[in-house]
Order: sequence, then structure tokens, then C-alpha cells
Amino acid sequence: MLKGLKNRGFGVIFVLKGKGKGKGKKKMIKWLIFIAIYAIVDFYSFQAIKTVTKNSWIHYLHILVSVVVVGNFIYQFTQASDGRVLSPEKSYAFGFLLTILALKIVIVPIMFSEDVFRGIVGLYNKVFSSNDTFHLPSRRKFVSQLALGLAAIPFTSLLYGMYKGKYNFKVLKYTLYFEDLPEAFDGYKITQISDIHSGSFDNKEKVSYAVDLINEQQSDAILFTGDMVNNKATEMLPWKNTFKKLKANDGIYSVLGNHDYGDYVDWDSAEEKQQNLEDLKSIQKDIGFDLMLNESRFIEKEGQRIAIVGVENWGAGGFKKAGDLNKAKAQVDSNDFKILLSHDPSHWEKQVIGDDYHYHLTLSGHTHGMQFGIEIPGWIKWSPVKWRYKYWAGIYKEAGQYINVNRGFGVLAYPGRVGIWPEITVIELKKGTNNV
Repeated sequence: MLKGLKNRGFGVIFVLKGKGKGKGKKKMIKWLIFIAIYAIVDFYSFQAIKTVTKNSWIHYLHILVSVVVVGNFIYQFTQASDGRVLSPEKSYAFGFLLTILALKIVIVPIMFSEDVFRGIVGLYNKVFSSNDTFHLPSRRKFVSQLALGLAAIPFTSLLYGMYKGKYNFKVLKYTLYFEDLPEAFDGYKITQISDIHSGSFDNKEKVSYAVDLINEQQSDAILFTGDMVNNKATEMLPWKNTFKKLKANDGIYSVLGNHDYGDYVDWDSAEEKQQNLEDLKSIQKDIGFDLMLNESRFIEKEGQRIAIVGVENWGAGGFKKAGDLNKAKAQVDSNDFKILLSHDPSHWEKQVIGDDYHYHLTLSGHTHGMQFGIEIPGWIKWSPVKWRYKYWAGIYKEAGQYINVNRGFGVLAYPGRVGIWPEITVIELKKGTNNV
């Protein structure tokens, strides 16, 4: 049954408990409470619509949509699931429920406030007038129009996020300067992608477009910073041939994210879980990814080199801490120019910055920018995820070291994006100091 929200992935996924336990009394009571709350919220939104228009077909349409959305949600979330991360079907059920609730929740406080005011006026008239009966004043049309107008903003935004936002890929380009960058790598370009979450894909044409867009950047290397799947390795199988098209002269390097270990599936045995991880490793190899498990690689040009260091997932709080920085850097000299791949930006904050080795550039993902926020370059960058992660999107610099937190390629839970778009990052490394 629906247990609630749990801080996994970028922080917002539904977790299903009690799979296969039947329809117990406790489960039924929780669903009845949910339906009752939904009905109350729906009642108030209906009052606004009735006040604005007397068209009965619009009234019936509102009721029909409300019933279909909540009915589909209940149906989807009472079905068995392969994992605790939402399937596309459950994601869309959740997304449509969230969208319609956003509409109604904006309306409710406005309509309720008007009802309080109407009640006060009605009581005043009964006490201080000659009228012996209590009478509520009529609803004011302009109040309902205001409520519906304001509610339309999150409603249309969330619908757009599901229809267009999830595949609204943006190429973000940065130029970073380093005094100790080897001269042979002056102008070296890398493309970072992160958080593919193939279990949430539902449009091969759009995903193929994004892969082509990555290749169009003509970067020297492609670096993937984890979370290829949601629950199981099999989620990537339909997309293998698409991602096989990725090309880079100096290779494609990758690490694991928290979702790649199969931790969100109730496996029948430890062996089955381990086999899932081995299958994912094999898939990455087949695609052409060089997966680094607390390892390092060197890219050499003209007798000079840079190190690509890849750690397994390390996340603050309850996330897996398989990352071993000491093991990963064992073959790396402290004077090497180093690019670190680490899925969770909390690793950079908690361990990397203070490490004896100087990691010039760390690439992370994980947060998704919560797939919701407001970004106007040069003006504002905000998302609720900032209250969970200090470093949540874009380039940051601390102690002479950089990190880029990629906003993610795919989606999780809510099947869309609003204001925080799917990201392909292109970083050009330049030798010297930027005095601009």
C-alpha cells in the first residue's frame, strides 16, 4: 500500500509497502481517508467552477476528470510493483494527481476564506438586523475567477512539465581555467551526462534526439555520473542500441549511482541482487561505457596526461557509502590533473574538498534540481532541493576546486520537469587564469 514519501534518489519517490498482503482493514481505512480528503478539496474547487459558469457540461467534465484521475491513481498504487521506485504507469498516475491537486489546493484557501467571510457577514446580519434567519451571502464571481486564475499557473506548468518538460534537453556550456592544466589539454572538451533513469523513458524518438545532441557537441570525452536505471538492470535493455550511438574520441567513462545497485527492489536472495548488478555492469560495457568502481583511468596527449577518477556511490545520510576515494586514487599521482566522477554532491562536500589530493574538477548529479524550480540566468536559481543539498545544480567553487552538479538526463517519480530542464553539460578546460 501507499506508505508515503521517502528520501531516495533526488529526494522524492513513492515507496510501496505491503506488497501482496491483501486488502487489510488498515489499508482500506487509509485509502478511505485519502478519498475523503480528496473529496473535500474537490468540493471547494467545484464551488469556484459553479460560480464562474452555469454550463452543466463543464460541471460534469470537472467531476469526470476528478474521478478518473483519483481512480487511476488508486488502481495503479494497489498493483504489484517490481521495485520501490515508480514505474512509468505509476509515475503518470502520480503526476496527474499532483497536477489536479495543485489546481485544487490553490483554490481551496481562497474559497474557504470567502466562506469564513460569508459566515461572519451572515452571523452579523442575523444578530444586528431584523432578519431572524441566518443567511449566507452569495459567492462573489470575481473571487472564484481569481482563485481559478491563480490555480491555472501550477496546473498548466505541471501539465507542460509532463508533456514537454521531461524531454526539453538543454546544453549548458562552461569554460573553466586551471593554471596547472597540462598544455596538451588546453581547450579539451568533456560532456557530462547524469541520472539517465532509463526506467522512466517512454519516447524513443526524444531519447534518440538527446543522444544525437550529445554527439553534436564533439567533445573529446563523455563522462556519465550514475543512475542508469530506477530499479533493475533490465530497464536499460530497450535503450541499449540508442545509447550505443554515443561517441567520443577519448572514450566514455562512468560510475554507479545509488539506484544502480538494486537497493530499491525486494530481491528473493542476495545472489539475485548481485546478479542484477553484474548484468548492469555488462550492459554498460556493451554500450561502450568504461565503468570505474573505485578506479582511475588516464587520458594521454603529447606525453602529458590527466586522470579520470571514478568512485562508487557515496551519499550523506541514508544513502549507500560504497565510494572509496583512497582506493580510487591509488594509481594517481598527487600532482596529476584530476577529474573526479562521484554521483552524489554531498561526497564532494563531506570528503573530497578536504582530501589531501587536490581534485581540480568533480562531476556529480543525483539531485535532479528536484525537477522543479525557477532559473533565469544571471537573475535567479531556486529549487526546493536547495534545502536538502548545499550544492544542487551548476558550477560551484570551494578551496580552489570546482564541482558541476548536473541536473540530470531523465526523470524520477514525477514524470516531468518544470523550470529545471534535463541537462547535457559541456565543459571546456583552459590553461591559465580567467581575468574576465
